Amino acid sequence: RKDHFLALLAHELRNPLAPVSNAVAIMRRKAIADSELAWCRDVIERQTSQLSRLVDDLLDVSRITLGKIRLRKEPLDLSAVVADAVETSRPFIDAKGHQLTITMPEKPIRLMGDAARLTQVIANLLNNAARYQAPGGLIGVSLAEEDGHARIAVRDRGIGIPPESLVHLFELFSQGEREPDSQGGLGIGLSLVKTLVGLHGGTVTAFSAGPDTGSEFVVQLPALPPEPVTPPEPARESGRELPARALRILVVDDSRDSAESLAMLLRMAGHEVLVAHDGLQAVELATAERPSVMLLDIGLPGMDGYEVCRRVRAQGMSDTLIVAMTGYGQERDRQRSSEAGFNGHTVKPVEIDEITRLLATASLHTAS
Repeated sequence: RKDHFLALLAHELRNPLAPVSNAVAIMRRKAIADSELAWCRDVIERQTSQLSRLVDDLLDVSRITLGKIRLRKEPLDLSAVVADAVETSRPFIDAKGHQLTITMPEKPIRLMGDAARLTQVIANLLNNAARYQAPGGLIGVSLAEEDGHARIAVRDRGIGIPPESLVHLFELFSQGEREPDSQGGLGIGLSLVKTLVGLHGGTVTAFSAGPDTGSEFVVQLPALPPEPVTPPEPARESGRELPARALRILVVDDSRDSAESLAMLLRMAGHEVLVAHDGLQAVELATAERPSVMLLDIGLPGMDGYEVCRRVRAQGMSDTLIVAMTGYGQERDRQRSSEAGFNGHTVKPVEIDEITRLLATASLHTAS
């Protein structure tokens, strides 16, 4: 029941986040002369991102307790992962007025890992370092290789950790003492860190001399041997790359704010956009207009997105790229969308960069 409740909660929270995220992306494309309005836009963007992360963390708790977290491992340059984590955490760090120092190795440190999950680990540690110290503090992140292991250290000069708390620090829902103005999380971040690091065959350790002495978190991960030096490949001709082109896109969402804000974004990018707010209208529009792309919500009134996809496919529209854009993001939801005929499954709020990537895929798909 808890797993089902968390899935429904995440869906209900993600649905209102989607139009807010879309509205901010629209504002990003417009010049704002008033500095206070620009500041308001940036605040909304940062807090929307924070809410999205908290929703993801909530679902990760469910996945941890059920043993359903799966890694997508590939050879990685850990320097790039650290850089992505810093970029993710930078707005929060800057908002607190902290100074961040980054120490990186001269040579790449490679490992087999899931880039998204390792970015989540490091960003979580950086966010904690920013959260648990007064504004204007110091944060240091370093990457090095020691005895065949990658070593990532995140240090701060914050409130520190009492010795009795170090024992329970990585337990689910455990939280240290907070500064009065700190932005507390759900008490699940360090438990996620420990689980994800462990799935990569590594360890995470916390160090602190006590209250008001700061803290240090050290992640150690097994590194790959150095990559052999190979001669550079000859330059490829760039003429084969297809330019971005206008597409006919059908957006289907019963949330009018979500549908209209996404449609506005897509029209600003030069695409022709149709909008439907229920399943039957979506099938009728798709059959009549034959869109190149359908961005289709799952939880529609009357006829859900799975049935809409099946009916559209039954009309011979095998070339249409159909992508689920939904608040439901668990593994069983992705499996159901794949079985129904979807080409992809994304979770709200979908970043504009992800939408651009999907449309680039659609351009290549329809041009071939």
